[in-house]
Amino acid sequence: MTPALVRQHVRHTATVPDPESRARARDWSEIQERMLVPLYEAVYARLDVGSGTRLLALGCGSGLALLLAAARGATVTGVDSSCPERLALARRRLLPEPWDTRTRATARIVDGSPRDAAVPGSPAYTLVTAFEPIGCTIGCLAGDSEGPAGLLAAATPLAERGAPVVLTGWGPPERCASSSVLRVATKLADPLRSPGSRRPAPRDGLEEVAQRAGLRPDGSGRVACPFGYADLDSAVRGLLSTGLFDAAVAATDRNQVDKELTEALHAHQRPDGTVWMPNVFRYLIARTP
Repeated sequence: MTPALVRQHVRHTATVPDPESRARARDWSEIQERMLVPLYEAVYARLDVGSGTRLLALGCGSGLALLLAAARGATVTGVDSSCPERLALARRRLLPEPWDTRTRATARIVDGSPRDAAVPGSPAYTLVTAFEPIGCTIGCLAGDSEGPAGLLAAATPLAERGAPVVLTGWGPPERCASSSVLRVATKLADPLRSPGSRRPAPRDGLEEVAQRAGLRPDGSGRVACPFGYADLDSAVRGLLSTGLFDAAVAATDRNQVDKELTEALHAHQRPDGTVWMPNVFRYLIARTP
């Protein structure tokens, strides 16, 4: 995949979070993350997530998907190593403060890799999710399954035999209005490469990731996840919070990215000022060996 469309998972060092990182994490949790709620709910309904579920969420971010699963009665563990600011928000959502008499013993947040989620003597996980889109077809390259596959392979030993593992990705570009907007990131991050020189990711990219991780595909589905924003400013902030435009900002500057992103979003602005982009996301259910 092109760097502009894949959030780089670089292990962070112990530094004081800067204000911009905290603001982006808030924008993600308050603006953008809710766009994927239909996807989370469709997966949970299909797999009957409830009180008997032990969920391991890879790339849990600020924890909205975990919160929805916990509300269904599931025991949840979230793992992430890419953004400490998002994890701080997840802890705030799911873990009680010392003065809070309510208990949420069914939730755990882990800063690290899937192996760090292992607890000796604990029951195996009955469900593993990777809700951050993998192998998207929008401006991405084929053959980029090694990283996600390695993450899933590391999580597989923690799950019981035959447990479902959920992978998600963008749907076909022609059914994703956001595709034209996301191409701004590709163009700015790699201006010397012509659009025709890129091979689109295969439509069976999720299956490729699953097979590389040693998983057996066992069903899939598509879910409508429209991106809706109150105005252009909210749309820009929400999209920048995904990390998909980081490479573009590094290659140019924030002002240039803001300008071109705003211009691309004008096509999706409605007369009342709101921004609306219908999208379809795909999920794959695979099984552990």
